[in-house]
Amino acid sequence: MASLKQKRPQRVRPLVGSVLALAIGFGIQAAHADDALPKLPSKTPLKVGFAQTESNNPWRLAETKSFKEVAAKCGWQLVLTDANSSPAKQVSDIQSMIAQHVDLLVFPPREEKPLAPVVLQAKKAGIPVILVDRDVDQSVAKAGRDYITFIGSDFIDQGHRAADWLVKATGGKAKIIELEGSTGASAANDRKKGFDEIIAKNPGMTIIASQSGDFARDKGRQVMETLLQAHPDVTAVYAHNDEMALGAIAAIKAAGKQPGKDIQIVTIDGTKGGMDAIAAGELGASVQSSPFFGPLACDVAQRYAKGEKIPTWVKVSDRFYDKGNVKESMQYGY
Repeated sequence: MASLKQKRPQRVRPLVGSVLALAIGFGIQAAHADDALPKLPSKTPLKVGFAQTESNNPWRLAETKSFKEVAAKCGWQLVLTDANSSPAKQVSDIQSMIAQHVDLLVFPPREEKPLAPVVLQAKKAGIPVILVDRDVDQSVAKAGRDYITFIGSDFIDQGHRAADWLVKATGGKAKIIELEGSTGASAANDRKKGFDEIIAKNPGMTIIASQSGDFARDKGRQVMETLLQAHPDVTAVYAHNDEMALGAIAAIKAAGKQPGKDIQIVTIDGTKGGMDAIAAGELGASVQSSPFFGPLACDVAQRYAKGEKIPTWVKVSDRFYDKGNVKESMQYGY
C-alpha cells in the first residue's frame, strides 16, 4: 500500500501541470482578445498627427490638402509632417508624434513592413490609429486589433480594371512595359498583382519588362527611356500612377514615337495632368484612386469615438476615365 501511495502523486503532478499550462494558455488568449483598441478622447480640439510620405506629386498634395481643409470642420488640431519619401523618416515622424501624446494618428504607410511596428508602438502608448491610402503588413499589425481601420481603394481591382481596358484596346495582343510604384508599398504590390493576373489569362499579352519608377514622373521618364532602348518593340505601357505615365509619355515622344498610337498607355490615379493627357489622345485611360481621405477619416474617427463598430476596411469607390467620359469628368481631377 505504501508503494501505491507513493506513486499516486507522480501520476497527479503531470496532470495538474498540464491543466495549469492550459489555463495559463487560455488566460493569455483571453487577455489578447480583451486587449481592446485605445479609446479616442471626447474633447475639442483633438490633437491629430498626420504623417505624410512625401509632397512631390499632385496626388500627395491633394491628400494633404484634404486633411488641412477638414481639420477645422472636424475639430482637429493637425500636427503635420513630411517624410520626404523615406520610410525611416516616416517612422521617426510618427514616434515623435507618439512622444507628443497626440490623440489620434492618421497616416499612409510608405511601405508595408517598416511601418507596421510603429502602429504597435502607438497602440501601446494608448493612441488609436487610422491608416489611409496604403496598409501595413497584416502579419505584424492587424486592422481591428492593432489599429482602427484601413481607409482606401481596392488596389488589386484597380490593376484588374487597367488590364481589362488594355486587353480591349489592343485586341488582346501587346508587348507591355510595366512601370511599378515604390518597392514595398502595398499600392505597388497589389496594382501589380491585379494587372498581372489578368494579363496572364490572355496569351497574346506579354509583359516584356517591369521596373520600379517609384511613383515619380522623372524617375518614370528615366526608366522608360532605358526600357525603350532595350525593348523597341514595346506596344503598351502600364504605369502604377499618372505621374510615371506622364514621364513615360515624354520618353516615348523623345524616342520619336507617338503615345496613344504607337504605344497604348493605361494608368491609375485620375490626376488633372493624367486627364489632360487622355483628352489629348496620348494617354488611353486612368483608373481613379481618390486622395480625398480627410472627410472619410473625420467621419470614421467621430463614429469610433461614439463607440460604433468600424469595419476593418473602409473601401473607397473609384471612377474610371477614358476618351468617352474625360471631358465631362475634369471636375474630379486634382
